[in-house]
Amino acid sequence: MTLCTSYRRPVLETEKIMETVRMVSDEKLDLRTITMGISLLDCIDSDSDRACQKIYDKITKKAKDLVRVGEEIETEFGIPVANKRITVTPISLIAAASGDHDYVKYALALDRAAKTVGVDFIGGYSALVQKGYQNGDKTLIKSLPEALTQTDLVCASVNVGSTRTGINMDAVKEMGEVVKKASELDYMNNAKMVIFCNAVEDNPFMAGGFHGVGESDVVINCGVSGPGVVKAALEKVKGESMDVVAETIKKTAFKVTRMGQLVGTTAAKRLGAKFGIVDLSLAPTAAIGDSIAEILEEIGLSSVGAHGTTAALAMLNDAVKKGGIMACSHVGGLSGAFIPVSEDAGMIKAVNAGYLNVSKLEAMTAVCSVGLDMIAVPGDIEASTISGMIADEAAIGMINAKTTAVRVIPVPGKKVGDTVEFGGLLGYAPIMDVSHASSAAMISRGGTIPAPVHSFKN
Repeated sequence: MTLCTSYRRPVLETEKIMETVRMVSDEKLDLRTITMGISLLDCIDSDSDRACQKIYDKITKKAKDLVRVGEEIETEFGIPVANKRITVTPISLIAAASGDHDYVKYALALDRAAKTVGVDFIGGYSALVQKGYQNGDKTLIKSLPEALTQTDLVCASVNVGSTRTGINMDAVKEMGEVVKKASELDYMNNAKMVIFCNAVEDNPFMAGGFHGVGESDVVINCGVSGPGVVKAALEKVKGESMDVVAETIKKTAFKVTRMGQLVGTTAAKRLGAKFGIVDLSLAPTAAIGDSIAEILEEIGLSSVGAHGTTAALAMLNDAVKKGGIMACSHVGGLSGAFIPVSEDAGMIKAVNAGYLNVSKLEAMTAVCSVGLDMIAVPGDIEASTISGMIADEAAIGMINAKTTAVRVIPVPGKKVGDTVEFGGLLGYAPIMDVSHASSAAMISRGGTIPAPVHSFKN
């Protein structure tokens, strides 16, 4: 018996190693991002030139080894790390002391620092206006189109609502106009900008990542991925009950999250930073086999967009969270399933087939991680229509006490049925139709949509 036990142990270990190799090579498992969050509160200065120099100096000092450590971990563990990123304290808070009337120089400082250390993106050109504006918020929001046009790696976000405060409809109106103007300068600007309700402070994913004021000085957060791994696991339980499907997803999420925790804690130790969280989000890419839509179809839908899609997505999201929470004590960020159109080959296929539209996507956002993500729309869309889309998503987030967001991309010169190429992980997208009924009179009212009754919990 002793001989048998000692003999089987290495066999089981070999099986685990081979399973991980299979997940990486055949099922497109990767760690989507290692993200270093850096507080810039100690960079505040009434002289904006000094502040920008402090920002550059701190980022380049703290993140100088981030890319190298990420690459070392890739080699040692054999796990691809798709992106190395940085988030910083919302710039509207840092720049407000300067009294400047334009914050583009802050965006340029972030971009320069990101290029110096070699990361893929830097997030935090952000404002939090869920209850109202301070002067720094107004200046930053006004500068967004120009700041995004003049930079390559800077990502921006604005939080316009929360369950606790309601929805700032003045900000909703303004952000519709900002999206429209940004697209006229360069439609790719809007791939780097997210409008949130209930934004979280430890989000490692772009474009909505920023470093919350309640976070430590330097933190490592990581975001796992693995839609292909989940799909492969479900292929082994064809015809089984939904209970079995949920359990299979949960067990798979456990394994993927363990991998994320290992990488995150290792990176934090080597970089002399605090380990923050693992974000459990399933983040697709445009590659075949790395799709949320294909998971939903493996569950039993002939196409994403069929009746039953929202129910299947709700189960997927919940099972991922249950498995991840069991695997790691420090779970945060968004943690669920992203449903971007352009980054998911299955979503694109469903749109082109006529099975998926903006209304169905909006319904799906009630049960998934974020919201209307990477949706290309005609360039002649009205700013008030964009604001209406933002208001709808914010309402879903506010009422359901969850994070929702809009990353919609008007493409000048394009009409419904055309396609637009984004490149890289962003893939391409069909131009989707939106309602032609006007919401302009509602949006022009401004003011605040009050918080729901269940927000009062003290």
